Amino acid sequence: MDINILIVLVYFAFLIGLGWVFRSATSNTSDYFRGGGHVLWWMVGSSAFMMALSAMTFTGLMGKALTSGMSVAIVFFANALGYFVNYLFFAAKARQMRVISPLQGARMRLGKTNEQVFTWANVPLSVLQAAIWLNGLAVFTSAVIGVPLEETIIGAGLVVLFMSLVGGSWAVIASDFMQMLIITVMTFIAALVAVWKSGGVTNLLEVGLPTQQLVGEGYSHAYLFVGWFICIFVKQFFSTNNMVDSYRFIASKDTKNARKAALLACSLMIIGPLMWFLPAWFVAGHYPDTSTWGLEGLGKNTADATYYMFVHKEMPLGMVGLMLAAMFAATMSSMDSALNRNAGIILKSVYEPYFCKDSSEQNLMRVSKLLTAVFGIVIIISALFLSSLKEFGLFDLMMLVGTLVGFPLLIPSIMCFFVRKTPDWAGWGTIVVGMCVSAFIAFGVTPEMMQHLLGLNDPLSAREFAEMKSVTLGVIGHMSITLPFFVLSQFFYKEPSPERAKEIEQFFTNIDTEVVVEDTLESIKADNKQHEILGKMLIYAGIFLALLMFIPNPLWGRALFVLLAIVIGGIGVLLLKTRRNESSSELKKPQTA
Repeated sequence: MDINILIVLVYFAFLIGLGWVFRSATSNTSDYFRGGGHVLWWMVGSSAFMMALSAMTFTGLMGKALTSGMSVAIVFFANALGYFVNYLFFAAKARQMRVISPLQGARMRLGKTNEQVFTWANVPLSVLQAAIWLNGLAVFTSAVIGVPLEETIIGAGLVVLFMSLVGGSWAVIASDFMQMLIITVMTFIAALVAVWKSGGVTNLLEVGLPTQQLVGEGYSHAYLFVGWFICIFVKQFFSTNNMVDSYRFIASKDTKNARKAALLACSLMIIGPLMWFLPAWFVAGHYPDTSTWGLEGLGKNTADATYYMFVHKEMPLGMVGLMLAAMFAATMSSMDSALNRNAGIILKSVYEPYFCKDSSEQNLMRVSKLLTAVFGIVIIISALFLSSLKEFGLFDLMMLVGTLVGFPLLIPSIMCFFVRKTPDWAGWGTIVVGMCVSAFIAFGVTPEMMQHLLGLNDPLSAREFAEMKSVTLGVIGHMSITLPFFVLSQFFYKEPSPERAKEIEQFFTNIDTEVVVEDTLESIKADNKQHEILGKMLIYAGIFLALLMFIPNPLWGRALFVLLAIVIGGIGVLLLKTRRNESSSELKKPQTA
């Protein structure tokens, strides 16, 4: 068996083991969907960071780096800004909602009707996104190492399904932490090799970046790029700060842990792009002709294999397997979020309030696992049917779905924290208006129309129009029409019924009240358990990585595997060393939130 495929299979087995380890930590729905609200900041922050990644980070975005220069990194720096706002404001508000599923907050703030609208608008969208990511990963894997596309989709999907089904949110968040470490350390080493083989960062950038280093190729009108630049920051701000995507922060131990988690995600988003794109620019300078890569299976998207080409050509034998494991990790972290979050939303917003006859935790847990299994199967089947993905650029498809489909849902789910007196219909009304705006942009806007509107003498390039349609027009349209619709709805506000008024008052009381968990023997034991389990798993991962030094490689290649093992295993040891002393703690009464 090929060593790279073997490494990926071992990684899959590791994830299955992680789910099995956390099987006893999910005794109720709060544990299953949000870790009981006891998860420490370093796990939550890693998970929030991983939610923003997928295989597209190492395929579509790397391919974009060949022609777009440094501009592609703007997406991640925009995410970093979004997470910094999380730190300042939204992470705390999300945790302080004191809910198990994020859409329980929508019910309190905007009413039962909006809870259902948000549910049936968000759940299919997240399933579609997970299916796109999984299919894109399978297309890439099939082309570069010859594993059949269908087998990749089914295999990866079933691994994530098992982990989420057995271990719940504990396994999902713990796996995200481990996957974050593997991706960060491996990409850091790849960046060092790229710099070393180029003779320094300056040489690498001079050879690899396009002539227009910031903008890249394909822009004849600089102000259009400036518009895209600004709109990316607006889009990612909304994507990282809203009620629906608060899924990770509601699992935090308390408000302070939620804030620290957001700051960790922000830091990782700043550091990541500084490393990720160096190998891509190395390839741009040393392997510029994609027709010679021998990857005809990717069709016109051969550039999506940019990162693979660097690892395959310049890194030691076995590193391709770790790169593929990192790509699977990034995609799986998004897929397991869709599984766990969607199951929680349907349980708490549909099954429990409308169909549940037995509200015992035993029955709710049984239904939770059934829903998780159903969503896992639906995502796998959806990914199998997305065979036409090759016709699109992965980057632009991701941006198009996120801006035109997802953006209308984000506006009411964040603005409802700031605009306090709105009628309940403002929520679903804003989504309807946003969908109309999106439909016009998606189906009504043409290059000729924009050329005439902007008064351009030269036609728009393919890249200019693609980025304008997938980001700029969507953001401008929603910020000028959809968002004002929600804000202006307050002029139609009428005092709600006493029952609704009580729910709304409770919502704002919750989000304005800090969650504080005092140190008790129970809370310290819960913290130490996270340190112990993750510490031991990282040490086991370090041992496996150390064994890879026996793969026939040059001395420097073997040294890289040893370095990987030392860093991963060392962090595991550090986690074990930082466990708190349970016997000397001043005992206080347990507090729940």
